[in-house]
Amino acid sequence: MTSARSALTRARREIPGGIIAVVLALLIVLPVAFIVVAALTTEVPRPGNAGIGSFTSGNFGILATQNGVRSLLNSVGIGAGAAVVSLVIGASLAFIAARTDAPWRRFIFIAGMAPMFLPSIVGSLAWSLLASPTAGYLNIALRDLGVPVTFDVYSYGGLVFVLGVYYAPYTFMLTHSSFSMMNADLEEASAVHGASLWSMLRTVTLPLAVPALAGAAILSFALSLENFPVNAILGNPGGIETLPTYIYHLMAASPVRANAAAGIAVALTAALLVATYLQQRVVNRKRFTTLSGKGNRPRPVPLRWGRRVATGFAVLYFVVSVVLPVLALIVTSTSGSVYVNHIADMFSRGFTLERLSEAIGQQDFLTSTVNSVVVAVVAAVLGTTIAFSTSYIRYRTTSRLGQLLEQVSMSPLAIPQVVLGMGILWAWLILPVSLYGTIALLAVATVAVTMPQAYRSVSSSMLQLDPDLENSAVLLGARRFRAIRNVTVPLMRTGIVSTLLLLLMLGMREMSAVLFLYTSDTRVLSILVFQSFENGSLSFSAAISLVFVVVIAVIAVSAQLAAARERRFNGAGA
Repeated sequence: MTSARSALTRARREIPGGIIAVVLALLIVLPVAFIVVAALTTEVPRPGNAGIGSFTSGNFGILATQNGVRSLLNSVGIGAGAAVVSLVIGASLAFIAARTDAPWRRFIFIAGMAPMFLPSIVGSLAWSLLASPTAGYLNIALRDLGVPVTFDVYSYGGLVFVLGVYYAPYTFMLTHSSFSMMNADLEEASAVHGASLWSMLRTVTLPLAVPALAGAAILSFALSLENFPVNAILGNPGGIETLPTYIYHLMAASPVRANAAAGIAVALTAALLVATYLQQRVVNRKRFTTLSGKGNRPRPVPLRWGRRVATGFAVLYFVVSVVLPVLALIVTSTSGSVYVNHIADMFSRGFTLERLSEAIGQQDFLTSTVNSVVVAVVAAVLGTTIAFSTSYIRYRTTSRLGQLLEQVSMSPLAIPQVVLGMGILWAWLILPVSLYGTIALLAVATVAVTMPQAYRSVSSSMLQLDPDLENSAVLLGARRFRAIRNVTVPLMRTGIVSTLLLLLMLGMREMSAVLFLYTSDTRVLSILVFQSFENGSLSFSAAISLVFVVVIAVIAVSAQLAAARERRFNGAGA
Protein backbone atom coordinates (compact mmCIF):
# COMPACT_ATOMS: atom_id res chain seq x y z
CA MET A 1 0.00 0.00 0.00
CA THR A 2 2.81 2.37 0.91
CA SER A 3 4.69 1.61 -2.31
CA ALA A 4 1.56 2.18 -4.38
CA ARG A 5 0.95 5.52 -2.66
CA SER A 6 4.58 6.49 -3.22
CA ALA A 7 4.32 5.59 -6.91
CA LEU A 8 1.13 7.66 -7.20
CA THR A 9 2.88 10.61 -5.53
CA ARG A 10 5.80 10.37 -7.96
CA ALA A 11 3.39 10.14 -10.89
CA ARG A 12 1.60 13.30 -9.74
CA ARG A 13 4.92 15.11 -9.50
CA GLU A 14 5.62 14.25 -13.12
CA ILE A 15 2.32 15.68 -14.40
CA PRO A 16 3.62 19.28 -14.90
CA GLY A 17 6.72 17.96 -16.64
CA GLY A 18 4.56 15.72 -18.81
CA ILE A 19 2.37 18.64 -19.87
CA ILE A 20 5.40 20.75 -20.83
CA ALA A 21 6.88 17.73 -22.63
CA VAL A 22 3.74 17.46 -24.76
CA VAL A 23 3.85 21.19 -25.54
CA LEU A 24 7.51 21.04 -26.57
CA ALA A 25 6.85 17.91 -28.61
CA LEU A 26 4.17 19.76 -30.59
CA LEU A 27 6.40 22.79 -31.02
CA ILE A 28 9.71 21.14 -31.89
CA VAL A 29 9.85 17.33 -31.91
CA LEU A 30 6.85 16.62 -34.15
CA PRO A 31 7.85 19.14 -36.87
CA VAL A 32 11.37 17.70 -36.99
CA ALA A 33 9.89 14.21 -37.26
CA PHE A 34 7.78 15.32 -40.23
CA ILE A 35 10.87 16.69 -41.98
CA VAL A 36 12.56 13.31 -41.62
CA VAL A 37 9.42 11.47 -42.78
CA ALA A 38 9.00 13.77 -45.78
CA ALA A 39 12.62 13.16 -46.77
CA LEU A 40 11.94 9.43 -46.82
CA THR A 41 8.55 9.40 -48.56
CA THR A 42 7.00 10.42 -51.87
CA GLU A 43 4.33 12.84 -50.57
CA VAL A 44 3.86 15.42 -47.84
CA PRO A 45 0.73 16.42 -45.92
CA ARG A 46 -1.35 19.12 -47.58
CA PRO A 47 -4.84 20.55 -47.07
CA GLY A 48 -7.37 17.79 -47.67
CA ASN A 49 -4.72 15.06 -47.87
CA ALA A 50 -2.74 13.81 -44.88
CA GLY A 51 -1.09 10.94 -46.77
CA ILE A 52 2.67 10.51 -47.07
CA GLY A 53 2.78 8.12 -50.00
CA SER A 54 5.39 5.36 -50.08
CA PHE A 55 8.87 5.22 -48.60
CA THR A 56 11.89 6.01 -50.75
CA SER A 57 15.49 7.13 -50.44
CA GLY A 58 15.45 8.90 -53.79
CA ASN A 59 14.84 12.34 -52.29
CA PHE A 60 18.47 12.52 -51.16
CA GLY A 61 19.59 12.11 -54.75
CA ILE A 62 19.08 15.84 -55.30
CA LEU A 63 22.17 16.44 -53.20
CA ALA A 64 24.25 14.74 -55.90
CA THR A 65 22.89 16.91 -58.72
CA GLN A 66 24.85 19.85 -60.09
CA ASN A 67 22.59 22.37 -58.34
CA GLY A 68 22.71 20.43 -55.09
CA VAL A 69 26.50 20.14 -55.04
CA ARG A 70 26.92 23.80 -56.01
CA SER A 71 24.50 24.93 -53.28
CA LEU A 72 26.31 22.85 -50.69
CA LEU A 73 29.74 24.17 -51.69
CA ASN A 74 28.43 27.74 -51.77
CA SER A 75 26.95 27.39 -48.28
CA VAL A 76 30.13 25.93 -46.82
CA GLY A 77 32.41 28.45 -48.54
CA ILE A 78 30.31 31.49 -47.66
CA GLY A 79 29.81 30.24 -44.10
CA ALA A 80 33.55 29.71 -43.61
CA GLY A 81 34.40 33.12 -45.05
CA ALA A 82 31.77 34.84 -42.91
CA ALA A 83 33.10 33.05 -39.82
CA VAL A 84 36.60 34.43 -40.49
CA VAL A 85 35.30 37.99 -41.01
CA SER A 86 33.11 37.73 -37.93
CA LEU A 87 35.99 36.40 -35.84
CA VAL A 88 38.46 39.10 -36.92
CA ILE A 89 36.00 41.96 -36.33
CA GLY A 90 34.25 40.66 -33.20
CA ALA A 91 37.31 39.38 -31.36
CA SER A 92 39.32 42.51 -32.18
CA LEU A 93 36.59 44.79 -30.85
CA ALA A 94 36.17 42.58 -27.77
CA PHE A 95 39.88 42.74 -26.96
CA ILE A 96 39.99 46.50 -27.50
CA ALA A 97 36.95 47.09 -25.29
CA ALA A 98 37.97 44.66 -22.53
CA ARG A 99 41.74 44.88 -22.27
CA THR A 100 43.25 47.99 -23.82
CA ASP A 101 43.69 51.65 -22.97
CA ALA A 102 41.97 52.79 -26.17
CA PRO A 103 39.77 55.88 -25.72
CA TRP A 104 35.97 55.65 -25.94
CA ARG A 105 35.86 52.08 -24.68
CA ARG A 106 32.20 52.46 -23.68
CA PHE A 107 31.39 53.45 -27.24
CA ILE A 108 33.46 50.52 -28.54
CA PHE A 109 31.37 48.15 -26.42
CA ILE A 110 28.14 49.64 -27.79
CA ALA A 111 29.51 49.52 -31.35
CA GLY A 112 30.33 45.83 -30.93
CA MET A 113 26.73 45.05 -29.98
CA ALA A 114 24.72 47.56 -32.04
CA PRO A 115 24.42 45.64 -35.37
CA MET A 116 22.66 42.80 -33.52
CA PHE A 117 19.54 44.95 -33.34
CA LEU A 118 19.42 45.48 -37.10
CA PRO A 119 17.51 42.58 -38.73
CA SER A 120 19.64 40.75 -41.26
CA ILE A 121 17.04 41.29 -43.98
CA VAL A 122 17.18 45.05 -43.35
CA GLY A 123 20.98 45.03 -43.34
CA SER A 124 21.15 43.08 -46.59
CA LEU A 125 18.55 45.34 -48.22
CA ALA A 126 20.50 48.43 -47.16
CA TRP A 127 23.75 47.04 -48.56
CA SER A 128 22.03 46.21 -51.83
CA LEU A 129 21.22 49.95 -52.01
CA LEU A 130 24.79 50.90 -51.07
CA ALA A 131 26.85 48.48 -53.15
CA SER A 132 24.76 47.36 -56.10
CA PRO A 133 27.28 47.28 -58.97
CA THR A 134 25.16 49.54 -61.19
CA ALA A 135 23.16 51.84 -58.92
CA GLY A 136 24.68 51.51 -55.44
CA TYR A 137 25.25 54.83 -53.68
CA LEU A 138 28.87 53.99 -52.88
CA ASN A 139 29.60 53.09 -56.50
CA ILE A 140 27.89 56.28 -57.74
CA ALA A 141 30.03 58.32 -55.35
CA LEU A 142 33.21 56.57 -56.51
CA ARG A 143 32.33 57.19 -60.17
CA ASP A 144 31.69 60.86 -59.43
CA LEU A 145 35.12 61.07 -57.80
CA GLY A 146 36.76 59.30 -60.74
CA VAL A 147 37.88 56.34 -58.62
CA PRO A 148 38.06 53.20 -60.80
CA VAL A 149 36.70 50.86 -58.13
CA THR A 150 33.32 49.10 -58.10
CA PHE A 151 31.81 47.29 -55.15
CA ASP A 152 29.60 44.31 -56.03
CA VAL A 153 27.58 43.13 -53.06
CA TYR A 154 25.85 40.55 -55.29
CA SER A 155 28.92 38.33 -55.17
CA TYR A 156 30.58 35.76 -52.96
CA GLY A 157 32.68 38.49 -51.40
CA GLY A 158 29.59 40.62 -50.79
CA LEU A 159 27.75 37.78 -49.06
CA VAL A 160 30.77 36.95 -46.90
CA PHE A 161 31.21 40.61 -45.98
CA VAL A 162 27.57 41.27 -45.01
CA LEU A 163 27.14 38.00 -43.09
CA GLY A 164 30.47 38.52 -41.31
CA VAL A 165 29.61 42.10 -40.35
CA TYR A 166 26.21 41.22 -38.91
CA TYR A 167 27.36 38.09 -37.06
CA ALA A 168 30.41 39.83 -35.56
CA PRO A 169 28.34 40.88 -32.49
CA TYR A 170 27.88 37.21 -31.58
CA THR A 171 31.65 36.77 -31.64
CA PHE A 172 32.00 39.99 -29.66
CA MET A 173 29.68 38.70 -26.92
CA LEU A 174 31.34 35.29 -26.67
CA THR A 175 34.89 36.63 -26.54
CA HIS A 176 34.43 39.83 -24.50
CA SER A 177 33.81 37.94 -21.26
CA SER A 178 36.81 35.69 -21.95
CA PHE A 179 39.13 38.66 -22.38
CA SER A 180 37.60 40.48 -19.39
CA MET A 181 38.13 37.56 -17.00
CA MET A 182 41.58 36.66 -18.27
CA ASN A 183 44.33 36.70 -15.62
CA ALA A 184 46.99 39.15 -16.78
CA ASP A 185 49.91 37.63 -14.82
CA LEU A 186 51.21 35.74 -17.84
CA GLU A 187 50.91 38.80 -20.08
CA GLU A 188 52.74 40.96 -17.55
CA ALA A 189 55.47 38.34 -17.20
CA SER A 190 55.82 38.28 -20.97
CA ALA A 191 56.12 42.07 -21.07
CA VAL A 192 58.70 42.08 -18.25
CA HIS A 193 60.86 39.68 -20.26
CA GLY A 194 60.86 42.07 -23.22
CA ALA A 195 58.11 40.66 -25.43
CA SER A 196 56.55 43.11 -27.87
CA LEU A 197 52.80 43.72 -27.93
CA TRP A 198 52.32 41.52 -31.00
CA SER A 199 54.49 38.75 -29.52
CA MET A 200 52.51 38.84 -26.26
CA LEU A 201 49.19 38.64 -28.11
CA ARG A 202 50.40 35.79 -30.32
CA THR A 203 52.03 33.64 -27.63
CA VAL A 204 49.96 34.40 -24.50
CA THR A 205 46.64 36.18 -24.96
CA LEU A 206 45.27 34.41 -28.03
CA PRO A 207 46.20 30.87 -26.85
CA LEU A 208 44.38 31.54 -23.57
CA ALA A 209 41.29 32.64 -25.52
CA VAL A 210 41.28 29.63 -27.89
CA PRO A 211 38.06 28.04 -26.51
CA ALA A 212 36.06 31.25 -26.84
CA LEU A 213 37.55 32.08 -30.25
CA ALA A 214 36.96 28.62 -31.68
CA GLY A 215 33.44 28.45 -30.28
CA ALA A 216 32.61 31.87 -31.72
CA ALA A 217 33.99 30.94 -35.16
CA ILE A 218 31.96 27.74 -35.34
CA LEU A 219 28.82 29.54 -34.15
CA SER A 220 29.23 32.19 -36.85
CA PHE A 221 29.75 29.45 -39.43
CA ALA A 222 26.57 27.68 -38.31
CA LEU A 223 24.50 30.87 -38.33
CA SER A 224 25.78 31.84 -41.78
CA LEU A 225 25.12 28.33 -43.06
CA GLU A 226 21.43 28.50 -42.18
CA ASN A 227 20.80 32.19 -42.97
CA PHE A 228 18.09 32.75 -45.57
CA PRO A 229 17.41 36.52 -45.78
CA VAL A 230 20.95 37.65 -46.65
CA ASN A 231 21.49 34.78 -49.08
CA ALA A 232 18.14 35.52 -50.77
CA ILE A 233 18.48 39.33 -50.98
CA LEU A 234 22.12 39.38 -52.10
CA GLY A 235 22.66 35.91 -53.55
CA ASN A 236 19.72 35.68 -55.97
CA PRO A 237 20.68 38.74 -58.09
CA GLY A 238 24.19 37.31 -58.41
CA GLY A 239 22.98 33.81 -59.26
CA ILE A 240 24.44 32.38 -56.05
CA GLU A 241 22.37 29.51 -54.64
CA THR A 242 22.84 28.24 -51.08
CA LEU A 243 21.09 25.41 -49.30
CA PRO A 244 18.46 27.64 -47.57
CA THR A 245 17.59 29.47 -50.81
CA TYR A 246 17.59 26.16 -52.71
CA ILE A 247 15.02 24.81 -50.23
CA TYR A 248 12.90 27.92 -50.75
CA HIS A 249 13.03 27.66 -54.54
CA LEU A 250 12.04 23.99 -54.43
CA MET A 251 9.07 24.84 -52.21
CA ALA A 252 8.09 27.79 -54.44
CA ALA A 253 8.48 25.84 -57.70
CA SER A 254 5.56 24.65 -59.79
CA PRO A 255 4.98 21.83 -59.16
CA VAL A 256 6.23 21.99 -55.58
CA ARG A 257 9.14 19.63 -54.89
CA ALA A 258 8.53 19.37 -51.16
CA ASN A 259 10.07 15.94 -50.64
CA ALA A 260 13.28 16.94 -52.40
CA ALA A 261 13.33 20.09 -50.25
CA ALA A 262 12.97 17.88 -47.17
CA GLY A 263 15.96 15.82 -48.30
CA ILE A 264 18.10 18.97 -48.51
CA ALA A 265 16.64 20.13 -45.18
CA VAL A 266 17.80 16.94 -43.47
CA ALA A 267 21.29 17.41 -44.95
CA LEU A 268 21.38 21.06 -43.82
CA THR A 269 20.21 20.10 -40.34
CA ALA A 270 22.85 17.36 -40.15
CA ALA A 271 25.56 19.86 -41.13
CA LEU A 272 24.32 22.31 -38.50
CA LEU A 273 24.22 19.56 -35.86
CA VAL A 274 27.84 18.71 -36.61
CA ALA A 275 28.82 22.39 -36.37
CA THR A 276 26.95 22.78 -33.07
CA TYR A 277 28.53 19.61 -31.68
CA LEU A 278 31.99 20.82 -32.66
CA GLN A 279 31.34 24.18 -31.01
CA GLN A 280 30.33 22.54 -27.72
CA ARG A 281 33.24 20.12 -27.91
CA VAL A 282 35.78 22.87 -28.55
CA VAL A 283 34.39 25.13 -25.85
CA ASN A 284 34.27 22.37 -23.25
CA ARG A 285 37.52 20.58 -24.16
CA LYS A 286 39.89 23.23 -22.83
CA ARG A 287 39.28 24.84 -19.46
CA PHE A 288 42.11 27.33 -19.03
CA THR A 289 42.35 28.88 -15.58
CA THR A 290 42.33 32.57 -16.39
CA LEU A 291 40.65 33.89 -13.24
CA SER A 292 42.33 33.08 -9.94
CA GLY A 293 41.20 33.59 -6.37
CA LYS A 294 43.69 36.35 -5.58
CA GLY A 295 41.74 39.01 -7.44
CA ASN A 296 41.77 40.05 -11.05
CA ARG A 297 42.42 43.67 -11.88
CA PRO A 298 44.67 43.47 -14.93
CA ARG A 299 46.18 46.69 -16.11
CA PRO A 300 45.03 47.78 -19.55
CA VAL A 301 47.33 46.72 -22.36
CA PRO A 302 49.04 49.92 -23.59
CA LEU A 303 48.54 50.37 -27.33
CA ARG A 304 50.72 53.50 -27.50
CA TRP A 305 50.36 54.96 -31.00
CA GLY A 306 47.71 52.35 -31.80
CA ARG A 307 45.17 53.70 -29.28
CA ARG A 308 43.46 55.97 -31.78
CA VAL A 309 43.79 53.37 -34.52
CA ALA A 310 41.87 50.89 -32.35
CA THR A 311 39.11 53.39 -31.64
CA GLY A 312 39.05 54.35 -35.31
CA PHE A 313 38.52 50.67 -36.20
CA ALA A 314 35.48 50.57 -33.90
CA VAL A 315 34.12 53.79 -35.38
CA LEU A 316 34.60 52.42 -38.91
CA TYR A 317 32.75 49.23 -38.01
CA PHE A 318 29.87 51.19 -36.49
CA VAL A 319 29.65 53.37 -39.59
CA VAL A 320 29.73 50.37 -41.96
CA SER A 321 27.29 48.20 -40.00
CA VAL A 322 24.79 50.80 -38.73
CA VAL A 323 25.27 54.38 -39.96
CA LEU A 324 25.66 53.76 -43.71
CA PRO A 325 22.79 51.21 -43.92
CA VAL A 326 20.38 53.47 -42.02
CA LEU A 327 21.38 56.48 -44.14
CA ALA A 328 20.80 54.44 -47.30
CA LEU A 329 17.30 53.56 -46.12
CA ILE A 330 16.55 57.19 -45.22
CA VAL A 331 17.80 58.53 -48.56
CA THR A 332 15.93 55.90 -50.60
CA SER A 333 12.63 56.48 -48.81
CA THR A 334 12.78 60.30 -48.60
CA SER A 335 14.76 61.55 -51.61
CA GLY A 336 12.70 63.51 -54.12
CA SER A 337 14.65 61.89 -56.97
CA VAL A 338 13.59 58.36 -57.81
CA TYR A 339 16.53 57.71 -60.14
CA VAL A 340 20.02 58.67 -58.99
CA ASN A 341 22.92 58.69 -61.47
CA HIS A 342 25.08 61.17 -59.55
CA ILE A 343 25.29 62.02 -55.87
CA ALA A 344 24.03 65.52 -56.68
CA ASP A 345 20.78 63.95 -57.94
CA MET A 346 19.89 63.02 -54.36
CA PHE A 347 19.68 66.69 -53.44
CA SER A 348 18.40 68.14 -56.72
CA ARG A 349 14.74 67.76 -55.74
CA GLY A 350 15.24 67.89 -52.01
CA PHE A 351 13.86 65.42 -49.52
CA THR A 352 10.24 64.67 -48.75
CA LEU A 353 8.23 62.47 -46.43
CA GLU A 354 5.59 61.98 -49.10
CA ARG A 355 6.82 58.60 -50.31
CA LEU A 356 7.45 57.45 -46.77
CA SER A 357 3.95 58.42 -45.62
CA GLU A 358 2.45 56.90 -48.78
CA ALA A 359 4.27 53.63 -48.21
CA ILE A 360 3.34 53.26 -44.55
CA GLY A 361 -0.23 54.37 -45.31
CA GLN A 362 -0.87 51.46 -47.66
CA GLN A 363 -3.16 48.72 -46.47
CA ASP A 364 -0.50 46.02 -46.96
CA PHE A 365 1.82 47.84 -44.58
CA LEU A 366 -0.87 48.44 -41.95
CA THR A 367 -2.05 44.83 -42.07
CA SER A 368 1.48 43.46 -41.94
CA THR A 369 2.37 45.74 -39.02
CA VAL A 370 -0.65 44.61 -37.02
CA ASN A 371 0.15 40.98 -37.85
CA SER A 372 3.79 41.42 -36.78
CA VAL A 373 2.80 43.02 -33.48
CA VAL A 374 0.21 40.33 -32.74
CA VAL A 375 2.60 37.51 -33.60
CA ALA A 376 5.42 39.06 -31.56
CA VAL A 377 3.26 39.74 -28.49
CA VAL A 378 1.60 36.32 -28.48
CA ALA A 379 4.91 34.55 -29.09
CA ALA A 380 6.63 36.58 -26.36
CA VAL A 381 3.95 35.77 -23.76
CA LEU A 382 3.69 32.08 -24.68
CA GLY A 383 7.44 31.66 -25.07
CA THR A 384 8.19 33.24 -21.70
CA THR A 385 5.50 31.15 -19.98
CA ILE A 386 6.76 27.89 -21.49
CA ALA A 387 10.39 28.79 -20.80
CA PHE A 388 9.61 29.68 -17.17
CA SER A 389 7.73 26.40 -16.67
CA THR A 390 10.52 24.38 -18.28
CA SER A 391 13.23 26.13 -16.28
CA TYR A 392 11.28 25.69 -13.04
CA ILE A 393 10.85 21.96 -13.65
CA ARG A 394 14.54 21.65 -14.52
CA TYR A 395 16.01 23.57 -11.57
CA ARG A 396 13.35 23.60 -8.83
CA THR A 397 11.84 20.11 -8.94
CA THR A 398 13.06 16.51 -8.80
CA SER A 399 11.30 15.61 -12.03
CA ARG A 400 13.12 13.07 -14.15
CA LEU A 401 12.01 14.98 -17.24
CA GLY A 402 13.98 18.11 -16.34
CA GLN A 403 17.13 17.43 -18.36
CA LEU A 404 15.14 16.10 -21.32
CA LEU A 405 12.99 19.25 -21.38
CA GLU A 406 16.13 21.38 -21.29
CA GLN A 407 17.67 19.53 -24.23
CA VAL A 408 14.49 19.79 -26.30
CA SER A 409 14.17 23.51 -25.49
CA MET A 410 17.73 24.15 -26.69
CA SER A 411 17.53 21.89 -29.78
CA PRO A 412 16.27 24.59 -32.21
CA LEU A 413 19.79 26.06 -32.06
CA ALA A 414 20.87 23.09 -34.18
CA ILE A 415 17.87 23.19 -36.52
CA PRO A 416 17.77 25.76 -39.35
CA GLN A 417 14.79 28.05 -38.91
CA VAL A 418 13.60 27.58 -42.48
CA VAL A 419 13.66 23.81 -41.90
CA LEU A 420 11.72 24.01 -38.65
CA GLY A 421 9.16 26.21 -40.38
CA MET A 422 8.62 23.53 -43.05
CA GLY A 423 8.09 20.88 -40.39
CA ILE A 424 5.61 23.07 -38.50
CA LEU A 425 3.63 23.54 -41.70
CA TRP A 426 3.29 19.82 -42.33
CA ALA A 427 2.69 18.90 -38.68
CA TRP A 428 -0.18 21.35 -38.20
CA LEU A 429 -1.82 20.32 -41.45
CA ILE A 430 -2.73 16.94 -39.97
CA LEU A 431 -3.17 17.79 -36.29
CA PRO A 432 -6.83 17.93 -35.21
CA VAL A 433 -6.55 21.63 -34.35
CA SER A 434 -6.57 23.53 -37.64
CA LEU A 435 -4.19 26.49 -37.51
CA TYR A 436 -3.18 26.61 -41.17
CA GLY A 437 -3.68 30.06 -42.64
CA THR A 438 -3.97 31.79 -39.26
CA ILE A 439 -1.83 34.19 -37.25
CA ALA A 440 -1.70 31.54 -34.53
CA LEU A 441 0.47 29.27 -36.70
CA LEU A 442 3.01 32.06 -37.20
CA ALA A 443 3.10 32.60 -33.44
CA VAL A 444 3.66 28.86 -32.91
CA ALA A 445 6.62 28.92 -35.31
CA THR A 446 8.08 32.00 -33.63
CA VAL A 447 7.80 30.41 -30.19
CA ALA A 448 9.54 27.28 -31.47
CA VAL A 449 12.56 29.03 -33.02
CA THR A 450 13.04 31.46 -30.10
CA MET A 451 12.70 28.85 -27.35
CA PRO A 452 16.49 28.53 -26.75
CA GLN A 453 16.86 32.27 -26.15
CA ALA A 454 13.80 32.31 -23.90
CA TYR A 455 14.99 29.33 -21.88
CA ARG A 456 18.49 30.73 -21.41
CA SER A 457 17.19 34.13 -20.38
CA VAL A 458 14.70 32.82 -17.81
CA SER A 459 17.08 30.17 -16.47
CA SER A 460 19.83 32.71 -15.81
CA SER A 461 17.44 34.69 -13.59
CA MET A 462 16.05 31.61 -11.87
CA LEU A 463 19.52 30.29 -11.00
CA GLN A 464 20.31 33.60 -9.29
CA LEU A 465 17.24 33.32 -7.04
CA ASP A 466 17.56 31.37 -3.80
CA PRO A 467 14.80 28.71 -3.62
CA ASP A 468 14.61 29.06 0.18
CA LEU A 469 12.29 32.05 -0.16
CA GLU A 470 9.71 30.04 -2.05
CA ASN A 471 10.17 27.00 0.21
CA SER A 472 9.61 29.18 3.27
CA ALA A 473 6.23 30.23 1.90
CA VAL A 474 5.31 26.57 1.40
CA LEU A 475 6.40 25.70 4.95
CA LEU A 476 4.16 28.48 6.23
CA GLY A 477 1.14 26.86 4.58
CA ALA A 478 1.01 28.26 1.06
CA ARG A 479 0.39 25.88 -1.80
CA ARG A 480 3.25 25.52 -4.26
CA PHE A 481 1.45 27.33 -7.09
CA ARG A 482 0.59 30.23 -4.78
CA ALA A 483 4.20 30.41 -3.59
CA ILE A 484 5.39 30.57 -7.19
CA ARG A 485 2.85 33.25 -8.05
CA ASN A 486 3.39 35.42 -4.95
CA VAL A 487 7.10 34.88 -4.28
CA THR A 488 9.11 33.51 -7.20
CA VAL A 489 7.47 35.42 -10.05
CA PRO A 490 7.61 38.84 -8.31
CA LEU A 491 11.27 38.30 -7.39
CA MET A 492 12.04 37.37 -11.01
CA ARG A 493 9.91 40.15 -12.49
CA THR A 494 12.76 42.05 -14.11
CA GLY A 495 14.23 38.87 -15.60
CA ILE A 496 10.81 37.88 -16.90
CA VAL A 497 10.26 41.34 -18.39
CA SER A 498 13.71 41.17 -20.03
CA THR A 499 12.78 37.83 -21.58
CA LEU A 500 9.45 39.20 -22.80
CA LEU A 501 11.17 42.15 -24.47
CA LEU A 502 13.86 39.92 -25.98
CA LEU A 503 11.25 37.60 -27.49
CA LEU A 504 9.21 40.59 -28.64
CA MET A 505 12.23 41.89 -30.56
CA LEU A 506 13.05 38.47 -32.02
CA GLY A 507 9.41 37.92 -32.95
CA MET A 508 9.23 41.24 -34.79
CA ARG A 509 12.24 40.40 -36.94
CA GLU A 510 11.49 36.70 -37.58
CA MET A 511 11.30 35.70 -41.23
CA SER A 512 12.81 32.30 -42.00
CA ALA A 513 10.47 30.26 -39.76
CA VAL A 514 7.30 31.84 -41.18
CA LEU A 515 8.44 31.75 -44.80
CA PHE A 516 6.13 28.85 -45.69
CA LEU A 517 3.36 29.60 -43.19
CA TYR A 518 1.94 33.00 -44.11
CA THR A 519 -0.96 33.79 -46.41
CA SER A 520 -2.01 37.07 -48.02
CA ASP A 521 -4.00 37.85 -44.86
CA THR A 522 -1.29 36.85 -42.36
CA ARG A 523 1.77 38.45 -43.95
CA VAL A 524 4.21 40.09 -41.51
CA LEU A 525 6.64 43.00 -41.95
CA SER A 526 9.73 40.89 -42.65
CA ILE A 527 7.91 39.03 -45.42
CA LEU A 528 6.58 42.30 -46.84
CA VAL A 529 10.12 43.73 -47.01
CA PHE A 530 11.34 40.60 -48.81
CA GLN A 531 8.48 40.53 -51.29
CA SER A 532 8.72 44.27 -51.99
CA PHE A 533 12.43 43.92 -52.75
CA GLU A 534 11.82 40.97 -55.07
CA ASN A 535 9.12 42.97 -56.87
CA GLY A 536 11.51 45.91 -57.36
CA SER A 537 9.74 48.32 -54.97
CA LEU A 538 12.89 49.63 -53.33
CA SER A 539 11.36 52.81 -51.89
CA PHE A 540 8.56 50.83 -50.31
CA SER A 541 11.05 48.28 -48.92
CA ALA A 542 13.24 51.05 -47.52
CA ALA A 543 10.29 52.80 -45.86
CA ILE A 544 9.11 49.60 -44.22
CA SER A 545 12.65 48.82 -43.11
CA LEU A 546 12.99 52.23 -41.46
CA VAL A 547 9.89 51.61 -39.37
CA PHE A 548 11.24 48.14 -38.65
CA VAL A 549 14.51 49.57 -37.34
CA VAL A 550 12.77 52.17 -35.16
CA VAL A 551 10.44 49.63 -33.55
CA ILE A 552 13.21 47.15 -32.86
CA ALA A 553 15.46 49.91 -31.51
CA VAL A 554 12.76 50.94 -29.03
CA ILE A 555 12.33 47.33 -27.91
CA ALA A 556 16.11 46.85 -27.65
CA VAL A 557 16.54 49.96 -25.50
CA SER A 558 13.66 48.83 -23.29
CA ALA A 559 15.32 45.43 -22.89
CA GLN A 560 18.61 47.06 -21.90
CA LEU A 561 16.85 49.26 -19.34
CA ALA A 562 15.07 46.21 -17.91
CA ALA A 563 18.38 44.33 -17.68
CA ALA A 564 20.01 47.28 -15.91
CA ARG A 565 17.11 47.41 -13.48
CA GLU A 566 17.51 43.70 -12.78
CA ARG A 567 21.20 44.17 -12.02
CA ARG A 568 20.41 47.02 -9.62
CA PHE A 569 17.66 44.97 -8.01
CA ASN A 570 19.93 41.96 -7.53
CA GLY A 571 22.69 44.21 -6.18
CA ALA A 572 20.32 45.78 -3.66
CA GLY A 573 19.04 42.35 -2.64
CA ALA A 574 22.57 41.11 -2.03
